[in-house]
Amino acid sequence: MTLWETVLTIAGLALITLLTRGFFILPARELPLPGWLREGLRHAPVGALVAVIAPDILMSQGQLIHQWRDARLFGLLAATLWFAWRRDMLGTILAGTAVMLILRLSLGW
Repeated sequence: MTLWETVLTIAGLALITLLTRGFFILPARELPLPGWLREGLRHAPVGALVAVIAPDILMSQGQLIHQWRDARLFGLLAATLWFAWRRDMLGTILAGTAVMLILRLSLGW
C-alpha cells in the first residue's frame, strides 16, 4: 500500500466514522424521538452489559455450567446482595471479586 492509499484509507474511515456517529452529535438541536424509542435507548447500556457478562458467568467452555460449586455463581450472588443493600457500584464489583477470589484460592473452585 502506498503512502497516498494509506492516507486516503484513513481519511475515508474517519469520514465514515464521523457520518455514522455524528448523526447524534452534529445537529444544532435535539432530534425528536418517539417516547418508546427514547425509553428503549435508556435501557440499552444495561442490555449490552448483560449480553456481555451473562455468558461469562453462566457458561464454561461453550457449555452451561451444571454444578453449583462454581465461584462465579457465588461472586454473582455476593455482588447482587451488595448492590441491593448499598446501591454502590464499586462495592458491588469489590464484593463479587472478593468472594470469587476467596473461593478460588481457598477451595480451588
